[in-house]
Amino acid sequence: MRVAGLVILVILVAVALTLVVARVRWRSVTSDLVAQLSDSSMEMVSAAILPAEIDSLPVPVARYLGAVLGSDPRQIASVRVLWTGEFAQRPGVGEWKPLRAEQVFHTRPPGFVWDARMSLGPGLDVLVRDAFVCGGGSVRGAIHGLVPVVDVHGTPEISAGALQRYLGEAVWFPAALLPRNGVCWESLSDSSARASLTVGETSVTCDFRFGADGLVERVYVPSRFRDVDGTPVPTPWEALVSKYEERDGVLVPSGGEAAWLLPDGRFPYWRGEVASLEYSYGEE
Repeated sequence: MRVAGLVILVILVAVALTLVVARVRWRSVTSDLVAQLSDSSMEMVSAAILPAEIDSLPVPVARYLGAVLGSDPRQIASVRVLWTGEFAQRPGVGEWKPLRAEQVFHTRPPGFVWDARMSLGPGLDVLVRDAFVCGGGSVRGAIHGLVPVVDVHGTPEISAGALQRYLGEAVWFPAALLPRNGVCWESLSDSSARASLTVGETSVTCDFRFGADGLVERVYVPSRFRDVDGTPVPTPWEALVSKYEERDGVLVPSGGEAAWLLPDGRFPYWRGEVASLEYSYGEE
């Protein structure tokens, strides 16, 4: 019995060490990607945003940016966000799993790294990393950071989806939506406008809808690639944001929800709230 107990103990220690090493390696890759964001940064423009930069935009966009950027609008160079939320894996299952994530954005050039831990059950975590770095998108997910469940990078579809995500999530660092950061705007109506962004060989658009208060309430993409058993399928997608609050002088949503618009109905798959948000700014 003592020998059997010792064998079990050795196995448990070996498994624990393997998991620790896997987590360390995972964090190391995330750190490397964040470092690449910094290394690829272009020469920063002046932090000061002139009124003319906002006033020249389509009316609903100018009204929105004028409201959220505050009385002293400044160029946002990078952002660090901590998220708490939930994730649903499949349509119709109806089971939400808790997750926590850390995300870093850079605005010149556009890019981000999103690193999340999703709990599927007691002692069973999946680590997920989405990124758009140096003009290329990637997504990787692995059980405990060790057993891969998804690993796609560099395809046109994954790069477009990642850049669309960046553009939609820019509502949390809205100075990134200015033309100085590569975003072009087209008016669609008194309450909507289309944003276009090109990075390298990837070009995307997102439609922004503004509420009666002038703030963004919905971001819509008519065709974003969704993974279906390893095949990218173009699918309408939307993100809803609400409960705006001021953070470091900038008015941003406190939470949001992302959903695929499937033929048989709307499928929300992520909903979350901002736990903390930290900006760094351009040159004075």
